[in-house]
Amino acid sequence: MENILVAGANGTTGKQVVNLLKSSQYFNPIAMVRKEEQINQFKKDGVDVVLGDLQKNLAHVVENIDKVVFAAGSGGKNVVEVDQEGAKRLIDVSKMANVKKFVMLSSMGADNPESSEELQDYLVAKRNADVHLENSGLNYTIVRPGALNNKNGNGKIELSKTLNKRGEISRADVAQTLAHAVHDSSPNNTTFEILEGDTLIGKAFDKLNSNQN
Repeated sequence: MENILVAGANGTTGKQVVNLLKSSQYFNPIAMVRKEEQINQFKKDGVDVVLGDLQKNLAHVVENIDKVVFAAGSGGKNVVEVDQEGAKRLIDVSKMANVKKFVMLSSMGADNPESSEELQDYLVAKRNADVHLENSGLNYTIVRPGALNNKNGNGKIELSKTLNKRGEISRADVAQTLAHAVHDSSPNNTTFEILEGDTLIGKAFDKLNSNQN
């Protein structure tokens, strides 16, 4: 089984990613959390945990890690230090640790932050983190969802390099997409956007793969 570090494991999306990986026969999730009091909720479910702060040294969190899912965020409170620089710190130590794949939860609009006045600072931070990953030499997948909601997921999405429209998607379906992206067979060194849709996630990935080949 591959060890998958989930940064932001205590967040709404991150928790779902951990649960999905835990139920897989291929992966062992390692929940990265920032506070001691966040450890027990994972331990009682038999999930391995590592303490790590995106604003500090992260070299220890990638020991014996095969792949990384970055699902962390500051919730708009500290976008440069967490969403941008924290992501870059984790990318850098992942590179040094020869991590095999880095899956980044980004955001629709990160390719054009100027298009959103209210979210511009956040989108600039996400874009800078994405560019750092693209230039890192790591094998990567960057997932850019539309606006997140808490509806039940149905495992179906609309996926394209660029969708040229706005919309919503459930955190559950975003988590499923991130968990799918960890597989070796999923698209590598690629960035794409997702919204709620009619195509099963696995089928959407297959179509993207065939378009890339």
